[in-house]
Amino acid sequence: MTAWTTEISAAAKRIAPYARRTPVMAGVDLGLGRPVDLKLEQMQHTGSFKARGAFNTLLSSEVPKAGIVAASGGNHGAAVAYAAASLGIKARIYVPEIAGPAKIALIEEAGADLVVVSGVYAKALEEARAYEAETGAMQIHAYDAPMTVIGQGTAMMEWEEQGLAADTVLIAVGGGGLIAGALAWLQGRRKVVAVEPDLAPTLNRALAEGPDTVVEVSGVAANALGATRIGSICHGLAAEAGITSVTVPDEAITKAQAILWRQLRQLVEPAGATALAALISGAYKPAEGERVAVLVCGGNIAPDPLAAPVAGRRAKPQG
Repeated sequence: MTAWTTEISAAAKRIAPYARRTPVMAGVDLGLGRPVDLKLEQMQHTGSFKARGAFNTLLSSEVPKAGIVAASGGNHGAAVAYAAASLGIKARIYVPEIAGPAKIALIEEAGADLVVVSGVYAKALEEARAYEAETGAMQIHAYDAPMTVIGQGTAMMEWEEQGLAADTVLIAVGGGGLIAGALAWLQGRRKVVAVEPDLAPTLNRALAEGPDTVVEVSGVAANALGATRIGSICHGLAAEAGITSVTVPDEAITKAQAILWRQLRQLVEPAGATALAALISGAYKPAEGERVAVLVCGGNIAPDPLAAPVAGRRAKPQG
């Protein structure tokens, strides 16, 4: 075993009492001309894989009296807030306005001190770093920290334990924590395809132009896949593995959402459907006989179709 796989195995044991073992669907016929395997990480606590990294970080760290702070497009913040509340830890979460009311409400429900900032994720991260410097709170990075990546790697480890037989795994990319965890666990045993929106091609551009590349992001999945710069851990692992990177149009993402709902009754957010969109759009064309799997990563759709009326927000927008 490598250092990465050893750490991921340890993390899986560490978070087992707290994280869900999410279900899989093997050999699903979605009308794509070939069966597809799915792992339903949108069924994880708070609706995304992010709870894995949050719990792993908190359970393996000495948290200061000032508590923790995180910046998030929404899903990471909700996961950190949930994990902190579960462990009795004080948490402050910064999110951009584009996170949307559903994800903002989810963070509030977990009991975190929430601050909504104007602009995109990068602005929320700037504010979180300022709070960290001022108070001594521990920063929980959304994707570019070893313990986060190790926690996210437990999803792929778990999938293999559940009998994953695919040759190729398609994974959506925002900042790169999830795909970095998968690459760290797999160590080249399966082909990994990175899928990003055309309007948020962060890893795709960084692989072509260098790890410091900054991109403008927009589109239907920007509140979850809206990192403007790829994480250094992800870039390093992806470049070393020589992974395939593709991008997909928003229309394919929303079509993938519709297919998952109409055929499987799986309601997912745009980010959660992005990896499947690569098969629907033809951005990734499997070879003859190639067995393909898709990691469905998030289910916090906006607006929440079953949301209760919001009485009022504790946190007010900044900026």
